[in-house]
Amino acid sequence: MVLLAAALALTGCGGADDKSAGSTADRAAVGAASTGGAGAAQDVEEGAGASGSKAAPAPKPRPVADRIIRTAALTVQVKDVSRALDEARATTENAGGYVGDETTGRDEDGSEHTRVVLRIPVQKYDDVLVALQGAGKLLQRTAKAQDVTDQVVDVESRIASQRASVARVRELMDRATKLGDVVTLEGELSNREADLEALLAQQASLKDRTSLATVTLTLSEKPVVRDAEDDAPGFVDALAGGWTAFVTTLRWIAVVFGAVLPFLAAAALLLLAWLRVTRPRRRAAPVEASEEAGRPGQDRTGSAP
Repeated sequence: MVLLAAALALTGCGGADDKSAGSTADRAAVGAASTGGAGAAQDVEEGAGASGSKAAPAPKPRPVADRIIRTAALTVQVKDVSRALDEARATTENAGGYVGDETTGRDEDGSEHTRVVLRIPVQKYDDVLVALQGAGKLLQRTAKAQDVTDQVVDVESRIASQRASVARVRELMDRATKLGDVVTLEGELSNREADLEALLAQQASLKDRTSLATVTLTLSEKPVVRDAEDDAPGFVDALAGGWTAFVTTLRWIAVVFGAVLPFLAAAALLLLAWLRVTRPRRRAAPVEASEEAGRPGQDRTGSAP
């Protein structure tokens, strides 16, 4: 197990060793190149001294074209959105690209608009942009270029180191004889293969974004301008407005009635209860009054001689 741990430690440091070795080799190559360059520069200076002229400075390196992510956004006003969209699709497919997400709708005034994402090969990027913006009136254009050379080089270097690390772990698995060592190496191999797959996915994403430019195209129609006569209300408009007001009034009356109905029902119940309580009393009061009125007459009749 001690030997296995040491081997894994050495394997884990393999990536760093590869990078440092590569850096050492690069420095050696750079030193050799600088030595050779110095000799060549000395020869040039000697020749220039003889001719009385000076050597021109070396040009700076430029970013590689296939390591630049290009994106653009166009807003074009056209007469017919559907026709312009078909032309944009045909232009993209003829250039070797494809159409991505698409969204189409209408504004409040009835004008149609659409938004579509186009993926175009970088070799045909400029030509397709010119064709798209020539489909109508260009309202807005935004173009961006992002240099990802450092990312591409870094990912490629890490992939090479990770592949070498995976190969070393597999060699250790072939030489392992104990079950515990095999299990440990299998777990380590799974982790490193997962890291390698993540790096490969990152490399594929960079390749896709650098090989195909992304263009977001927005197409819109010119708003329809109505005449002043069309805006003037007529008999039909007045009738429709009156009917709408009538329906709205009925609706509000129904709403108010629905809100007051519970209170009316409660008031009706209270009134009914009050009538049931007070009516027997009113009927009993006249009977008692008539009986009292009859009693004095009987007394006077009974007392007469």
